[in-house]
Amino acid sequence: MSEPAARPEVVQLPAEEPVAAPARNRRAAQQRVREARDRLTSTSGTRPAFDRELLRQYAQTRLSASLVVTLLVVGTGLVFGAWLQPLPAAAWACGMLCIHAVILRACNRYLAEPPAPNATRKWRTRFMALDLLYGLAWTTILVHPTGADVVSNSLMMFLMLLVVAVSSMLASSLPIAAIAATAPVTFGVALSFVLRGTFDNYVLAALAVAAEGYFILLAQRLHSTTLAALEARAEKDALIGELEQAKAISDEARHRAEAANVAKSRFLAQMSHELRTPLNAILGFSEVMKSEIFGAHAVAVYKDYSADIHNSGVHLLNLINEILDLSRIEAGRYELNEEAVSLEHVVADCHHLLKLRATSRGITIHEVFEHGMPRIWGDERACRQIVLNLLSNAIKFTPQGGEIWLKVGWTASGGQYLSCKDTGSGIAEDEIPIVLASFGQGSNSIKSAEQGAGLGLPIAKSLIDMHGGTFTLKSKLRIGTEVIITFPPERVMSALAPVTEDSPPLQPDYEITDEKRRPRNKPIMNAGTGL
Repeated sequence: MSEPAARPEVVQLPAEEPVAAPARNRRAAQQRVREARDRLTSTSGTRPAFDRELLRQYAQTRLSASLVVTLLVVGTGLVFGAWLQPLPAAAWACGMLCIHAVILRACNRYLAEPPAPNATRKWRTRFMALDLLYGLAWTTILVHPTGADVVSNSLMMFLMLLVVAVSSMLASSLPIAAIAATAPVTFGVALSFVLRGTFDNYVLAALAVAAEGYFILLAQRLHSTTLAALEARAEKDALIGELEQAKAISDEARHRAEAANVAKSRFLAQMSHELRTPLNAILGFSEVMKSEIFGAHAVAVYKDYSADIHNSGVHLLNLINEILDLSRIEAGRYELNEEAVSLEHVVADCHHLLKLRATSRGITIHEVFEHGMPRIWGDERACRQIVLNLLSNAIKFTPQGGEIWLKVGWTASGGQYLSCKDTGSGIAEDEIPIVLASFGQGSNSIKSAEQGAGLGLPIAKSLIDMHGGTFTLKSKLRIGTEVIITFPPERVMSALAPVTEDSPPLQPDYEITDEKRRPRNKPIMNAGTGL
């Protein structure tokens, strides 16, 4: 019982997986190749670009903290000058400032040089050597014998911690340089404590080594955080690059689609003239031949042939008109010629035009109209085309002896609606989006002997959308289809008052606002019939 339940999960996999999986696999493979190449060419196991960025941050940090280091050196020199002999302390301070100046000059030179592939290893070694010299210089002053009392030990321990903390923070972007700057100081002070041979000094030596491990670990964590930030920024830049590339491709595709759409519009505009000119001649002469205006045909079957030619020409002309209307709608060039239109009269006229076709097929059309409804503000030609398309489809797919209901009435919101319901073969639920698409046809339409171009419903939906209304299609197989279109309340015009001698001048049912005609009053809600 478990296997049948598991099969739908396999069938219902997302359709985009086969398309997206190769792209993800290709991106992952490219990333693995890039990481392997970076590990082979890098000096620290990271990307070469990251090595350069870490060295740049190291140089910038040393330059920005130059004043702090200078004050630390001068302050230490003054303290040891007051504690020891001034001359050795001054000599140490001058030498320390010279080393500091050499480090700053090296940082400036590195930042000024253009990035080169082979320069990273050279500058990395140079900075490590300078930091090692910097740490040895601090060792010479901190391990100077200043006595074994508590004050001297506390001063030595405090200065050692201060130097190690500052140096590890400044060189956190380059952990090997941080070790080179702090290890000589720490182990020199620890060795000095150990050589004094007391238990307290042993404890101070252990504390010094522990402090060194702590600050080195802290510097390593800061380095990892900086490296993670660089990787995130590089990934973000890569994603932005991919998005920009995809946007460029989509823009190019959009421009091509727009150009193709313009070419299509020009082609249809040109072909409308080129096709209609000979088609009018075909229709005219076939009409003359069918009507036998110049006398009866010698062969009687020629009259039937001419009727077939005329009917085919009419069908072709209607198809051309539908294609042109759809192209104008899609191009946004279809303009509504708005006026006061009676939806009830339009539906009745269309019923009258197609009544003969329905009667010949044994189909009964029922009218269910709410009489006395006010007019709507819309395009009469578009409304007529909507009703003709819906009613033609209903007649086409309703079997002999079937029924069609045409309903016109109020909606619950105060608008007006038209419903066309038939007892035809119906449309499958999964085929409804297909029949609403341009040139889309369902399986019943394909099996029908009277096939169309698949433009009736898309044109009707587009025209009602231009009026601000709604288009709803409901269908069930072997039961029938119902199409409901609604016009919004804003397009319903109130009924005109009767004109008498004492009546004020007649005012139109609409007012001009922002160069558009709008109804003055909302229609009275009718609770008798609605959707």
